[in-house]
Amino acid sequence: MRIVDLSQPVHTGMQVYPGDPEVTLTTVATVVEDGYQVASLHAGSHTGTHLDAPLHSIPGGRAVDDIDLARLVGSARIVRCTGLAAREMIPWSAVADQLEDLDGVAMVLFRTDWSEHFGTERYLEHPVLAAEVARQLLAAGITVVGVDTLNPDATLDNGDDLPFHTVFLGADGVIVENLANLAQVTWDRPLVSVLPLALAGTDGAPVRAVAMQPDA
Repeated sequence: MRIVDLSQPVHTGMQVYPGDPEVTLTTVATVVEDGYQVASLHAGSHTGTHLDAPLHSIPGGRAVDDIDLARLVGSARIVRCTGLAAREMIPWSAVADQLEDLDGVAMVLFRTDWSEHFGTERYLEHPVLAAEVARQLLAAGITVVGVDTLNPDATLDNGDDLPFHTVFLGADGVIVENLANLAQVTWDRPLVSVLPLALAGTDGAPVRAVAMQPDA
């Protein structure tokens, strides 16, 4: 089976959403001194490649550990929308032709290649998905969406307005952010897993996202 890791590595000082907890990964015991090695991890629930549960922006929404895991493993459609300008809006009309015939598709992942800027200020100026994209996907029965950006909504100067989140999470959808390496998935209908840590009652959790191509 071929496997492509779609996750950003977690490390001390890695880029986070502005205002989120900083990431610190520290060795607190070593084999030489203690007979075993253990690390301490301090991080927010939206660290690196992670899942947004409805609770993230919807009062009373579903928490991470209440999401049916069967929704988070399945066939994916990767939508290519590369070559975009900073903060460019992606309307439904720009991606509709790649989102026909979604029967049997469990999730849709948007490839902008903005993940190449992860760790830089430019990463904050990523393209944005229009709220209409969320509505159309929900109408087609898609309830899991992933992006290779920090956010499907604008990150800078958004005035706390998150229209894609409001529509998609408001319909009990799930959003996966900070995906990586989507360009390496070169086959159709990859089997994708975005299983989160089982953080009880939380609004989000890191995931180890992978795309798989089973042996023929």
